This record gives sequence, structure tokens and C-alpha cells, in this order.
Amino acid sequence: MGAREPHAPGTRLPDPEREYEFHGADFQRVRDRIYELAGIRLGDNKQNMVYSRLSRRLRATRIDSFAEYLARLDGDPAFRDAEQQEFINALTTNLTSFYREAHHFPVLSQFLAGLESPARGWCAAASTGEEVYTIAMTMVEAAGQRDPGSLLATDIDTKVLETARRGAYKLEAAQACGDARLHRFFLRGHGANEGLVRVRPELARLVRLERLNLLEERWPLLADSAGRLDFVFCRNVMIYFDRPTQREILRRIAAHMRPGALLFVGHSENFTDCRDQFQLRGKTVYQRN
Repeated sequence: MGAREPHAPGTRLPDPEREYEFHGADFQRVRDRIYELAGIRLGDNKQNMVYSRLSRRLRATRIDSFAEYLARLDGDPAFRDAEQQEFINALTTNLTSFYREAHHFPVLSQFLAGLESPARGWCAAASTGEEVYTIAMTMVEAAGQRDPGSLLATDIDTKVLETARRGAYKLEAAQACGDARLHRFFLRGHGANEGLVRVRPELARLVRLERLNLLEERWPLLADSAGRLDFVFCRNVMIYFDRPTQREILRRIAAHMRPGALLFVGHSENFTDCRDQFQLRGKTVYQRN
């Protein structure tokens, strides 16, 4: 993300009617901290978003100013231990839906149908689970009577992982799956749960949902997957990282993929400069060299 010069320290950002003062120095400290923790680059146009999301944390922690909140996040170990994940959760954007970027799933299905052993996959941005369970449904359908394999699904945000583990969604949102899949893969709610559906246990069992920060030095969850993954979904994640961070994460992802494995990325992501590791196979689909 391109960035202009930040507001000078001490300047108040617009809107004097805000509940809390929010200075340019506060915004810059937030930008620095979230980049350090999660690799996310916040542009100048994210000021209002940052204020809105973090002001909820000020209320929750009963702190009266952004300056105090950030000072405690930096200098109070007990507060940092309790609040740092909440800070990350607040600033992480999670936008997902069932069969989003639908052109990927016929490609995945055809690829999986040609495998001789159960598939091993990883979804590196689980969010609230819609993409995860779309992948799992595709795995089951492609496998037919065979073992469909397993799917590791990770996210840095612990709150969205809780939603994904529950596997309960509004029927309106799940209708993108179609009537046949709704009948096969979901249970419909009744009474107080009318209008909701829940992923069937037999589909949920294919999925392991865990927290993982892509910036961490080690990925212990993938320790037994080096060179063995058949496919990876890492869609609309890299857009939040600068180019050097993108290249490093792609290098590490590639190390966990077997030759010929597929990498699915977001519609605005392009990694053709990583030809030493991947070749473009189709629309936002890359194949491990």
C-alpha cells in the first residue's frame, strides 16, 4: 500500500465531536505496532477505521485516551498479554462468503479428482469459515467414495476462528451453496434457531481450525507438512503486506507444497515475479514448480 507522509505528531485528526482525542502521533503508533505484529500496512485513509475499531477497546478497558492505551500496550506487560490479541483482532479485516471468487472451485475440484491419495490442504485466511467450508465441500465432492483428506485452516484473529468453529450461518448467506449442498452439508435450525444453518459434523471433522500469524518465525502447525501440501488458499491476504514481506511469505508457503501443488490467491494479487517458485496456471491460480 502506498503511503503519504503521516500527520505531524500532536495534530488532531478531523471530527471534534469524537469521544476520544485521536492525534496523528497516535495513528502513527497504531500503524507501527500493527505492522510489527501482523505485517499489515495501514494507509492514511484508514484513520477513521482505526479510530472506530480501537475506541471500542478503550471503552472495554476503561481507558480514557488513545495515548494511555498505546502506552500501556507498549509498557505494561500484564496489559499487553491480555490486550495484544484484542488489538490485532480489532484491526484485522475479515470479508468472506460461501463460494466467493467461484472460478477457483472447479479448478480445485478437477485437480483433486486426479490425486491418488487423500488431499492435504491449507487455508491461510480462515476468517469466519465460509471459505473454509466451501473448500471442504469441494474436497468431499471431488473425492466421491474415497477419503477426501484434511484441511488445516488458520487465521491471526481469534474471534473469527470462534465463529468458524461454531459453523453456524444465516440461511440467506449459505444459499450461495445451492439447495443440494444445503441438504447434504448443513443442518437447518428450528425454533429459536430458525433462519440459521450449521455445518454437519462429518464435514467439520475434515477441518482443523487454529490461530497462526504468517509473520511468526516458525509455523509449528505445518511442521509435518514440509513439501507435502497439495493445495493452499491464501486469498486477499498478501494485499495487506509490503512486497518484501509478500516474497518471504510466498517462499515459506512454497516450501510446504509438493511440486505440482496449487496456490489460490485473491483477484487483485499477482505473483508472476515469483517464477522461481510458481507458474501461473489460470486466473489467480499458481502451480508449484
